[in-house]
Amino acid sequence: MTTATATAPAPARAVTVRTALNSEWIKVRSARSSFGSLVAVLVVGLATNLALYASVGGPEPDGRGDPVFRALFHTVYAQIAAVAFGATAVSSEYLNGALRNSLAAVPRRGLLYAAKAAVVGGTALAVGLVTSFAAFFAGQAFAGEYAIGIGAPGALRGCLGAGAYLALMALLGFGLTFLLRSAVGSLSILVPALLVLPFLVGDVWPRAAQYLPDRAAGQLLHQTPAGDLGPWTGLGVAALWVAAALAAGWWSLRRRDV
Repeated sequence: MTTATATAPAPARAVTVRTALNSEWIKVRSARSSFGSLVAVLVVGLATNLALYASVGGPEPDGRGDPVFRALFHTVYAQIAAVAFGATAVSSEYLNGALRNSLAAVPRRGLLYAAKAAVVGGTALAVGLVTSFAAFFAGQAFAGEYAIGIGAPGALRGCLGAGAYLALMALLGFGLTFLLRSAVGSLSILVPALLVLPFLVGDVWPRAAQYLPDRAAGQLLHQTPAGDLGPWTGLGVAALWVAAALAAGWWSLRRRDV
């Protein structure tokens, strides 16, 4: 008489950081909404500077204003595409139960959130840097007598800062969309907050307006920043806004059911 011996199932392999990052990178590339928004950062940034400089010589054709900010004026419009990238990278998780599948693959919510934030922020930074340098050189090729080189005071810092600025805006959209679970909801808040609110607050309380995220990070884009914040303190203030958005998004993912 023989007895069968049961074989214990092999324990599930722990999900590594590398696996989680690779999974999130695949999602960014395969989701048309997020990938399209990422491409739009480059297209909008480059097209804005080319259109302004090739047609009328730049946002200030007579050379008035801060020369570095003139050269990086594209960031004002590219930031909306960056916010949309961060928002759509998250909103795709709430379509057709995709977040449940993501958590089944990566059960640790902290690892899933951190990996997604790292991929979104890192990708936005890389594309933002490419966009900023490309738009800078493309615009200055048509700037005529008002053209500046990358060696001009504040120019290199501005190009690097513009890339960081766009990455921060993407993460701002990322965190708020996790909180609201809606790209439409986060965009309906952030677009007016970035394009309209600074002017409204600036008319009433100019000193407070410089602490808004876009104005604070925007200090990096000026050769001679105005106001109380310098380039790096402005970046720090903007990073605090982003940290608050990421913390709110993490709270939402950790506390709410999918």
